[in-house]
Amino acid sequence: MRTAILGIYENEETLTAALERLKKDRIEIGEVFMPYPVEKVFEILEKKTRFPVATFFFALLGLVFSYWYMYWTTVVDYPLSYGGKPIHSIPSFILVGFISMISLGVLLSVIAFLVRTKLYPGKRQFCPDPRIMDNAFVICINKKEGISATELQEIHSILKENGAIEVLEKNV
Repeated sequence: MRTAILGIYENEETLTAALERLKKDRIEIGEVFMPYPVEKVFEILEKKTRFPVATFFFALLGLVFSYWYMYWTTVVDYPLSYGGKPIHSIPSFILVGFISMISLGVLLSVIAFLVRTKLYPGKRQFCPDPRIMDNAFVICINKKEGISATELQEIHSILKENGAIEVLEKNV
């Protein structure tokens, strides 16, 4: 088990100010827990996501798969010529291709999200403070093994100076 220093904040302005100060002082921030996403926090932590790119490629896979399947069933496997219409008719493929693209893109994105976040039925979730479910923001700083008392006191004072309503150490 490791120990973490938790700074609990009531609003996002004081949270972002504390994050900027911690970043300026080169203190490593482990995680930030929020009741809702705050864009400025992601900018400060310089966290980027490749999730939209993955969703795009999942949707593209859905489009290609549906087009291949429709082409194979109507042209290769069981071609039917009715009313003088061409066997390979792209306009009739558009609607099914669009719906398949969206459906497969969403389905694979949800699966990728669950795998990436390691969410599965019965998993015991870590919640550093129950107030994050309502209105609190929590900065979690991992406490290193050989940290001195002065460095620890400095981290506590930085968190308090920047508006933390409570600073505590907890085993996580």
